[in-house]
Amino acid sequence: MDKHFYSPGKLLLSGEYLVLDGAKALAVPTKFGQHLTISKTNLSHFSWISRTNTDKIWFEAEFKIENNSIQLKNLVTGEKSIADRLLKILQEIEKLQPDFLQNGIKLETKLEFPQHWGLGSSSTLIANLAEWAKIDPYKLLKQTFGGSGYDIACAQHKTPLLFELKDEKPLVKEVNFSPEFSSELFFVHLNKKQNSRDSIQHYRKQSLTDKKEYVKKVSLLTEEILASKTLSEFENLLKTHEQLLSKILNTPTIQEQLFTDYNRQLKSLGGWGGDFILATGGKKEQTYFQEKGFSTILSWEEMVL
Repeated sequence: MDKHFYSPGKLLLSGEYLVLDGAKALAVPTKFGQHLTISKTNLSHFSWISRTNTDKIWFEAEFKIENNSIQLKNLVTGEKSIADRLLKILQEIEKLQPDFLQNGIKLETKLEFPQHWGLGSSSTLIANLAEWAKIDPYKLLKQTFGGSGYDIACAQHKTPLLFELKDEKPLVKEVNFSPEFSSELFFVHLNKKQNSRDSIQHYRKQSLTDKKEYVKKVSLLTEEILASKTLSEFENLLKTHEQLLSKILNTPTIQEQLFTDYNRQLKSLGGWGGDFILATGGKKEQTYFQEKGFSTILSWEEMVL
C-alpha cells in the first residue's frame, strides 16, 4: 500500500532573524502545504517526482543504491543543483537511519501553493521525509537547509505557536492566536521570492554589540503581539517590531521602501525583501495593492490554518 504524508506551510509573524539567537517567535501554519506519497515499484532504482500546485512535473530524477551508497542515476527533468541538494538530503537520511532507503520505490511530492510563494517548500519536504523515515526533523534540517526550525514546528504542530531556541534545542508552545480583528488582516505577495539562506547571511554580517538586549526586546514584542486585544494595539506593536528590525538589519522597512503612502500598517514575514507581508486594513486597502500590481492577496481566513 502507498504511504502518504502531509505537512502545512508556515508564516513567521514575529521574531524573524533573532529567532536564530534565542528570541521568542510567533508562527502560524498555513492552509497550503505539501504532500509526499511513497509507493513500491519493480525497478532496480528509486525514482523521485515533484509536482507543482497545478500538477505539472517540475523535477524528476532516478537514484540508485549501490554498495551502501546513494547516487544520482539519471536527471529526467529539472536543475542539477536541485538533484544535488536532494541527494544530500537522502544521504543525511541514510546517516540518521541506516539501510532505510531502498531501490524499488517511487517518491512523489505535490505542493499546494506556487513555489515562489515562500510558504516552506523545503521545510514541508523535510518534515514529511523525517516522518516517513522516523527520524528527528530538526536534525535533518540542520544537516541540510539550516535555519531555526520554526517552520518544522509549524509542520508538526499544525497550530499557531511560540517558538524559541534554548541551548540550540527547539522549545515549542502551542497557543491560541485567532484575533477578533482578523477580518482586518490580510497577506500580500511581493511578486518576489526571498532566499532564506541569503537573508540569514545578511543578518549574520551585522555587527550587533548588544544582541542579547535585542533578543529580549523582540521576545517581549512577540508576547505582546500574541496578547494584543485591539487592532490599534496590534498595529503599534507591528510598527515597533518593524522599526527595531530595520535598525538591526540596517535596512529600511518594506513600508519605507515600497509603500510610503499606505495609511495602515505593514509587517515583513520571515526574510525581508520578498514573499508575503502582513497588512492591516479592509477591502479598500486591498484595492491599494491591486492598483500597484500586487494581485496575490489572501485574507487571514484564507491563509492561516
